[in-house]
Parts: sequence; C-alpha cells; structure tokens
Amino acid sequence: MPPASLHFSHEPLSVILPAVRAALAEAGEVALTVPDPDLGLGLYAGEATAQGRHRPWQTWADLADLLGAHLLTPQPAEGGRVTVRLRAYGGVPAPDANGYGPEGDWARVDKLEDPVFLFTLVEALRRVNPAPGGRVLALGVNAGRELEALALAFPGRAFEVVGLDVDAAALAAARARHPQATFLALDVTTLPAPELGRFDLVLALSLLQSPRIRQDVLLAALRREHLTATGGLILGFPNARYRDGFLSYGARLLNFARPDLSLLTADVAAARRGLQKHGFKVFVTGKYEVLVTAIPAGSPTPVGLEL
Repeated sequence: MPPASLHFSHEPLSVILPAVRAALAEAGEVALTVPDPDLGLGLYAGEATAQGRHRPWQTWADLADLLGAHLLTPQPAEGGRVTVRLRAYGGVPAPDANGYGPEGDWARVDKLEDPVFLFTLVEALRRVNPAPGGRVLALGVNAGRELEALALAFPGRAFEVVGLDVDAAALAAARARHPQATFLALDVTTLPAPELGRFDLVLALSLLQSPRIRQDVLLAALRREHLTATGGLILGFPNARYRDGFLSYGARLLNFARPDLSLLTADVAAARRGLQKHGFKVFVTGKYEVLVTAIPAGSPTPVGLEL
C-alpha cells in the first residue's frame, strides 16, 4: 500500500496527531507536507508564519517516536514547506530478547553512541574523579563497552579496573576489549565479597532494576565493604527501550504499551535518599538512562566536567 499523503498548514497538533496515527495504522508510512521548520528558527511551536504554524524538527521527531515510527529524511517542497515522512517501526524483537550475551543482538548496541548518555557519563566520572591508579569496580559489566568512557573522561590516566558479570561469553568479550582489566564471573547478589577489596569508583549501569537484585541491600554492601572513604558511585537506571534499532524514550512496565516512570522515579528517589542519609552528595542527570552520581559530602565538585 502506498504511503498516505497529508498536508497541514494552520491546523493545531491536536488535529495532526490523530490524523497521522490513523494514516500510519492503515499504510505503515505517511508523508506530511508542513511548514519548513528552518524558516521559523526562534519561534515557539504553534506560532504563526506565512506558511502556517511553525513546529521545530524536535516536534516531528517526538511525534514519530510517540506513534512508533522512524522519522525519515525530509524533502523540500514548494512555498517554504517540506515533506516529512514517517515509517512505522518494524516488528522486530528488542535486542535483549535473547539475553545480553555477545552472541545475541545486544552485542550490536553501543550505548556510547547516545550523545546524552556519553556526555552525562563522562560528566559523572569527572564528578567522582578517582585518582590516577585508583580502583574501579564495574558491576554487570557485560562486554565492557561503557568502560571506554574512562579514557575519554581521563585521558592518560590509568586505573585498576575490575568487572563483574555472570555471563562467561560476555566476560570473554570484555577481556578482549580491555586486556589490562580483570573480569570475574560473580553474581552481584552475593556481595559483599571481601576478597575484592575497596574501590575509588563503583559503576552499576542498567543493573539495579534487574530481577533478584534488591537495590537497598546491594548499595549497603557496596557502601560498607567496597567503597573507599573518598570513593563515589555512578548508578544507571534505564529510561528507554530499543525499537527497531531506535532508542525510544521512557521506561516501560511489563505489559504497558506506553511509558510509565513510576518505578523508575521511585528507585531513583530511594537511591538518592539512602545515599544522602549516609553522607553523600548526590546528582541526578541523564535522559535515556538516568544517572545517580554520589560523592562524599565533603568532596569538592570538580570544574571542567564537560566533554
């Protein structure tokens, strides 16, 4: 079926959204001819122009993801307008549907290609600011991709890195990627493990909401047994899912079609409250993955955190 073709000028978004939803449901693709967003830079969404109501590109990108569609490359049209195409996401499984091992689709995901995650992770690392030669513990390290942010945050600064995971194949991939680090097969629910010692930085990205993990128990074990007096933590809470290769905003509860942030906000608030109670200064940043960064309350906040 050929894509539907819709033309909009002065219509409000409340008219556009259901029309586009219906066209996508019928044909799987829709072409919208709308005022060129480039001609209205500096205007707010919905403000009038000679071509119709202005809407920035962000509006069309958000509308596409909301309706479960890719935003394709726009084409110029006559009269200061553009044709924007939306194509419905394919019905492919999420990359973690078959687990997180390197033999599955999850190995294709590089979270450091998300600019917000990359920026906020480097910012968080510099907030903790482990000293040269300091010890770094990464929980649920998988294939170790995110550890590459250490070199970006601290060029030329070496660390003693220990990574933990339960997937042997993922640990083998991590060892190949970071031959100078140590990777151990260990279930984080068994922590504390005195033989590991203490660390200047603990990373736990996309881990704390996993089945069988009690956030309060694990954080207490890390705080009491595995953190140095000046050490800090970076905790990551996913606030997105992958859909047909695209990172779609919003945490989803099981069997919920739309994002529901209630569990995410509860877990982030609990982590923040518990860490503050035990003498940490806490920062909450991020978008598609919310980062909770904790440093000792007496620590100075480093300057020059940005990439």
